[in-house]
Amino acid sequence: MTKAAEQDIVQVRYEDSVAVVTLNLPKRVNAFGMAMRTELYARLLDIEANETCHAIVLTGAGGNFCSGGDISEMERREVIHGRMRMDLPTRIFKLLVNGPKAFFTAVEGNAAGCGVSFVAASDFSVAAADAKFSCAFMRVGLVPDVGGLWSIPRKVGHRRAMEMMMFAETYTAQQALEMQLINRVCEPGKALDVTLEQAQRAAKKPAVAMALLRSALNIGADSVDQAIATEINFQSLLQSTEDFGEAAAAFREKRPPIFKGR
Repeated sequence: MTKAAEQDIVQVRYEDSVAVVTLNLPKRVNAFGMAMRTELYARLLDIEANETCHAIVLTGAGGNFCSGGDISEMERREVIHGRMRMDLPTRIFKLLVNGPKAFFTAVEGNAAGCGVSFVAASDFSVAAADAKFSCAFMRVGLVPDVGGLWSIPRKVGHRRAMEMMMFAETYTAQQALEMQLINRVCEPGKALDVTLEQAQRAAKKPAVAMALLRSALNIGADSVDQAIATEINFQSLLQSTEDFGEAAAAFREKRPPIFKGR
């Protein structure tokens, strides 16, 4: 890695077909300020356009995940300016949730504020045993953002989400696991390694089916009628893909399928 890359506020590297995205502002516990938002959005657009990439892992540098919004940038401002500042984080959230690539989070140390929103938005999350989670928005007189009002209740349920948001208490990794905010707890220092293993497993699955699965669970199953319509539309489409045909042929021929993402 070049010196310039080491200094990037958001680093991206590829592990096979997995993009590892690192929030790289360790002296500020990877606070999600405007510069980081701008850089992350640009990097995610590049990743989404990369057809060889099938999964994204978001992590943080320096032994922490993300401390939330940058306190040094917080000040009272006019409503119109506040709305403008919220445009970019909501675009980032939509890219991560609505995009076709499976989204993973690897958490070491602290995940606070929008750090929790990122974890809740991910499809799969691994945290070190000593990680800490805090939905800290109420401490500064705010409500959850970066999609947190949508993603957190979907993971932990309405009552638990209200408790987390209202009291802004800190939770351990084990508590986060029990409330289904995360999927796995691992040894400290191993979160990225364990997450990469799972991301690489997901990246080997049929890409079109993975994209539609994410879409179905995130936006296509909020009512019985919507879920049935999504099932019919997506399943009939997937039955026309090369990957489905390959899977059927592989089953008949008693061999592993070779998926091509088509």
